[in-house]
Amino acid sequence: MFFARDWKVVRDFKLGRGSLLTLAIVALWGVPALVRTHGEFWSIGIGRHVIGRSFGAMEGHGANSFGIYLLLLPFYFLWVFVSFFPWSIKLPWLTKTLWPRRDAIDKYLVTGIAIVFIIFTLVKTKLPHYTLPAFPLLAILLARHWRPESRVFAAVIAIMWLGIALIIPPFVARLFPACALFHQVRHDLRPNMEFAAVDYMEPSLVWYFRSRVKPFPTPIKRKEATDFMLKSGPRFIVMPTTLAATINHPQDWKTFSTRGFNIVKGKPVDLTLLLKER
Repeated sequence: MFFARDWKVVRDFKLGRGSLLTLAIVALWGVPALVRTHGEFWSIGIGRHVIGRSFGAMEGHGANSFGIYLLLLPFYFLWVFVSFFPWSIKLPWLTKTLWPRRDAIDKYLVTGIAIVFIIFTLVKTKLPHYTLPAFPLLAILLARHWRPESRVFAAVIAIMWLGIALIIPPFVARLFPACALFHQVRHDLRPNMEFAAVDYMEPSLVWYFRSRVKPFPTPIKRKEATDFMLKSGPRFIVMPTTLAATINHPQDWKTFSTRGFNIVKGKPVDLTLLLKER
């Protein structure tokens, strides 16, 4: 609205009704999520994973020092050439085309793209997929000004990416330590088990283990691992194997170990899971 200064265009977007429709769609899953989690969806989902990630680097995804933070500022503006490939090869041309002339719709799309990229550039936690909300706007903007030389080419690229999305992940999942641990221990898991993790809190850990266990994993410090396992009730903990080797535990505790690769952090990991059935 600020950049377009064209009130007809603003009216055409139906901002009021559109905002109410958006809130209604969000409420369809947001309200049940709040009810079923007794408010934790807001405190954890919004408080920790939105506000917390904005002001601090969580799970090692980002920079804890100001110098590294400054070095990572251009990250998304460079990464887009990988994540938006092959269409990203036309972005320099698109920038050159839009610079001298752009209409109100272009300004709307550019503004939306810029807001997403700027916000996540300033956020301390950095992950490659954070700017994906801008991609529909980016795709529309490129489509308004450029047509592939062949529609067959565009169709082939779309089919190729769809094939990659369906075929590659099952093979990549085998590299996830969480996947390997889960398949080892899945028959011993019970819905009421408490669950903690030390120095390894990746989304895959939640994805696999919460298919059998109701509680979310609790991130704890190394010195708290023994105290957590000594509490009453069935529970298990995932930790580096080097730490597990220092913990003396009863013979009825079960041990599962695996090695794998942390793709996000780009390094190998060696994990052990200790499980207490009662």
